[in-house]
Amino acid sequence: MSNSNNKTLEQFVLEEVESNPLLDNDFISIINHLIVSSKIISSEVRRAGLNDILGLAEQTNVHGEDVKKLDLIANDIIIESVSRGDELCLMGSEENEEAILLPSQNKKGKYVLVFDPLDGSSNIDVNVTIGTIWGLYKRLDTASEGDGNIHDLLQSGDKQVAAGYVLFGPQTIFVFSSGQGVNIFTYDTRFGEFLLSAEDVQIPKKSSFYSVNEGNAMRFSKYLNEYLDFVKRESSGGDYPYKLRYIGSAVADFHRTLLYGGLFMYPMDKKNPNGKLRLLYEASPLAFLVEQAGGRATDGFQDILSIRPDTLHGRTPLFIGSSENVTEVEQFLLGKHTRQQE
Repeated sequence: MSNSNNKTLEQFVLEEVESNPLLDNDFISIINHLIVSSKIISSEVRRAGLNDILGLAEQTNVHGEDVKKLDLIANDIIIESVSRGDELCLMGSEENEEAILLPSQNKKGKYVLVFDPLDGSSNIDVNVTIGTIWGLYKRLDTASEGDGNIHDLLQSGDKQVAAGYVLFGPQTIFVFSSGQGVNIFTYDTRFGEFLLSAEDVQIPKKSSFYSVNEGNAMRFSKYLNEYLDFVKRESSGGDYPYKLRYIGSAVADFHRTLLYGGLFMYPMDKKNPNGKLRLLYEASPLAFLVEQAGGRATDGFQDILSIRPDTLHGRTPLFIGSSENVTEVEQFLLGKHTRQQE
């Protein structure tokens, strides 16, 4: 991992486009829209307690979940920002039941954007790190100049052109990949710019960290509980027990896992037989990033990036992180783990 603290995100994206024939000036514009919206959301998050935008918005979203005021604000900021350009033909948001059309006066571009405007919003009121997650695809018919359709959004994650997330915490951090490795940019408030802070990030192949809400263990499968028992038993070789780290904000738990390695799990359980994270807005973008960093992401039985969503808001189990840790938990889930711990 290397860093170059004086290179801005805009400069970096321009260099990537110049070296990658699959990218174009529209891609630059989309990233610029996301940069602008990230700065605005960051400001709103930091002033939330002063502006009376903490707490619930007294309504539920398409999933029947209580909505935080900042969820709606972040959603509106992103939609408004990217709608100013002509690069997209369609959007999908975790907060919107239907696909989001661009204004009728806009020229319709070749890209579609999916996003979770504010992941981890249940932690907003207690000042825990939250974030925006996004994925970018090209429409199926790139020659079309009309509105996109549902099929343009329902693509498997391996079709993503780019993916990323923005963390709002002690620092505001923009993490993204366009298929050429994962790079991290930190917002410098002195200059109002995201500056490159870590280049070509690689996740460790194996680590002794695991992350899961073990408060739900009674709802987990027999095989997953066997895995959790396994990683908590001490071994003479010192590889075990693993160390539990859990924030409860998927984007924050993933970011820690990306940097330190290990395994982040949001499994299926008796209450959520299909898992809880959204395939399109959360799992697929994070899976794209972890694979670019040398890691893996699976639903326990197949790679996340190979799964084509059936609906805009379909859910999936997620096991994501270091390649060897993901393979280890897969062996338990398949009932194939035979190695006896020392």
